[in-house]
Amino acid sequence: MNRRELLRSTSAAALTMGVSGLPLGWGAAADAPKRRILMYTRSEGYQHDVVKRQDGKLSLAEQIVTDLGAKHGFEVKCEKDGRVFVNEDLTKFDAFLFETQGDLGKEKSQDGQPPVPPEGKKALLEAIAGGVGFVGCHCAADTYHTKGYPDNRWESQTRDEIDPYIAMIGGEFISHGEQQKGMMRVVDRSFPAVKGLKDFDITEEWYSLKNFAPDLHVILVQRTGGMRNIDYERPDYPATWARKHHKGRVFYTSMGHRDDVWKSKVFHQVLLGALSWAIGNAKADVTPNIDKVTPKANELPKPKKK
Repeated sequence: MNRRELLRSTSAAALTMGVSGLPLGWGAAADAPKRRILMYTRSEGYQHDVVKRQDGKLSLAEQIVTDLGAKHGFEVKCEKDGRVFVNEDLTKFDAFLFETQGDLGKEKSQDGQPPVPPEGKKALLEAIAGGVGFVGCHCAADTYHTKGYPDNRWESQTRDEIDPYIAMIGGEFISHGEQQKGMMRVVDRSFPAVKGLKDFDITEEWYSLKNFAPDLHVILVQRTGGMRNIDYERPDYPATWARKHHKGRVFYTSMGHRDDVWKSKVFHQVLLGALSWAIGNAKADVTPNIDKVTPKANELPKPKKK
């Protein structure tokens, strides 16, 4: 199989649902072994529509990733049961794909699935540190919060205070305002997930984020100028990034709330390029650049007093 073609985009219209003719970001040698992805979508406090299952069928997001795997030659195991992280040999997976929410260790959840035991969380983080890739979408940053959340959500924490899962993914959800069109500035057009993509705007539920890892390689920057709500009254900050977590390759994007985003060809490009890099099919320079491209990223919104 040839290397990925370049994704071409000349206007914001190219990001709408139903765009055709855009090349996708998966890349693998013809003789490469079939890759295996564990997609995990348990939701503790709030379950996004894109990961809701109905009548025993896969959710929209799960079906899209499964279909992409069938098309591009990788296997996808979709799971909501937290016991998977102790019942499975995690090293047999090449990457984890998360669209999760809340404390995954709590007994109750919106989808009624068993929690991730403490040893399961430990095994997950050890697997990533050992070289299994990780791709997080949207609410993956609204998972395993730092102690004290949400009371301390408008404050930054030290690296020692941050939950180890948050330290791994590289950033933590604060809050979000109303869904609106937001501008994404592409600062690394060579990264497989956005290769050839120009700056674009798209309607989403945009996350305001904090506790960024100092070694982030920022790929997309959230342009805050002109956005509504207190959540975005801050300087531009990272919205999509990559980093190394010991031997593991970690990727996160704040996109992934809306059905039309999940169905768009551009988001498929982001997913496939991220997975391709995370499992080692594609190379990328992930030298930290957060201080250069978002120098005021750690200046948080000031909540209005009641």
